[in-house]
Amino acid sequence: MPESKRRKKATYTPPPTPAAPKASPTWWVPTAVVLMAIGLLWVVVTYILQASGPIPGIGQWNLAVGFAVLMVGFLMTLRWR
Repeated sequence: MPESKRRKKATYTPPPTPAAPKASPTWWVPTAVVLMAIGLLWVVVTYILQASGPIPGIGQWNLAVGFAVLMVGFLMTLRWR
């Protein structure tokens, strides 16, 4: 019985390496830190003034504003490279 021809296998080529992630702009970290500091200061002032400030008239929503600014700064740190 005749012997079958062997198949030629292509040589192994590894998958391409992914590109390195881009570095964050130089203003990214200072902006995140400033936003977190402003948010913390906003919450502290709200507690000290018993919800009558920093924006008078919105009451306890001052806490929500402070925490929102704080969270924006925190979320910026998650995207920092």
